[in-house]
Amino acid sequence: MDSTKRKSFNANVDLIHGPIFKSLIIFALPLFISNIFQQLYNTVDTMIVGNFLGDASLAAIGSCTSIYDLLVGFALGIGNGLAIVTARSFGSKDEKLLKKSVASSLVIGIVVSIGLTLIGLIFLQPLLHLLNTPTNIIDEAYSYIFFIVLFIIVMFAYNLCAGLMRAIGNSVMPLVFLVVSSVLNIILDLVFITQLNMGVQGAAVATVISQGTSVILCIVYMFKKTPLLLPKKEHFEVDKDLYKELLGQGFSMGFMSCIVSAGSVILQYGINNLGYLIIAGHTAARKLYMFFNMPFTAMALAISTFVSQNKGANQKNRIKKALRYAYIYDIIGAAIVTCIILLFGSSLVKLISGSSKEVVLHNGTLYLTIVGPFYAVLGILMQTRYALQGIGQKLLPLISSVIEFFGKIIFVIFLIPRFQYMAVIFCEPVIWCVMTIQLVYSFYHNPYIRNND
Repeated sequence: MDSTKRKSFNANVDLIHGPIFKSLIIFALPLFISNIFQQLYNTVDTMIVGNFLGDASLAAIGSCTSIYDLLVGFALGIGNGLAIVTARSFGSKDEKLLKKSVASSLVIGIVVSIGLTLIGLIFLQPLLHLLNTPTNIIDEAYSYIFFIVLFIIVMFAYNLCAGLMRAIGNSVMPLVFLVVSSVLNIILDLVFITQLNMGVQGAAVATVISQGTSVILCIVYMFKKTPLLLPKKEHFEVDKDLYKELLGQGFSMGFMSCIVSAGSVILQYGINNLGYLIIAGHTAARKLYMFFNMPFTAMALAISTFVSQNKGANQKNRIKKALRYAYIYDIIGAAIVTCIILLFGSSLVKLISGSSKEVVLHNGTLYLTIVGPFYAVLGILMQTRYALQGIGQKLLPLISSVIEFFGKIIFVIFLIPRFQYMAVIFCEPVIWCVMTIQLVYSFYHNPYIRNND
């Protein structure tokens, strides 16, 4: 009886049977908490470096942010993409295919990690120069990001393990391991920076060790609680069709993240020409934007697993109903966020920016007020894109990212110089609307969804 209870505690959320919306919420909640915890941890991490090492060291790490975000985004994309195939196998109750997908994902993860490490070590220094990293901080920046790149396999391993656990419906344990890893990282930051005087490289070493610990915890948990995810020697036999599917799905999501990151860098270039007070207001507003976006991101990840599993189980109606529930969730969520912004927007911008200048507060609040209602569009966009990936589409979701990339280029070249900050504010909402039309049309005109059989 005790064994059954323990199993029930660790059991995965059943996304194939039972109430759809309830299952989505239960599955998405740990993902939402993970996002909040990650943001809080990043803030504390930044505070430690800034307070104990000074502005130059903080700037050194900040100058690597675009590179780090690119690596994290790519690793997360690859991990989620590979896990989609595993979730589909889980839904179809094909244990052999599931184990083969896990085995193949491990091989792909190792090869990609080694490849990215070699590329990173060769081009890291030139890339920092290309990004116009100030000469007084470039050595510190290199010492930090070098160590991260050297052990990029650890980052890939965690994201793959977390993705595989979510693929079979378990979103709770990745959260638990993230909490442990984040607390450990903060402790190690304090030890390496304040006691061992390792500088910014101490922060990098702390990151790698804490991520490595989370990988070990994931593997131990899998061996004890989820033997379904443990392949045997025969499952490593090369299946060309499976590898093709995994590579297509993984790289589609990985490159999608890279294209989005590149578009954000281009938009930032346009913003940087508007003056430091506008930049300050926008920076504060974007931090709040990221926080308000968390519930929609969590639901998108939940939809990804839900659709993948139900595609494997060939339950098309559940997929359609889930997406409808998600759209209603987006509209209600956007309404709540908009109300919060209207009531507390200016105070929140002041809290985040620490500024009392009218220009900073006005522009930051204006950005949030206009963007708020468009969270409904953004949520529909993300969830439809992940649903397309869940049913096996690779190119169509990637096209949406290309639309975003070129849309931002058009705004930076033609509209921001003329309309200044108002063009910055409307840039993403307008592009989101175009992307959403393309994605919703692609999903509901997909042969699998349209077919009534």
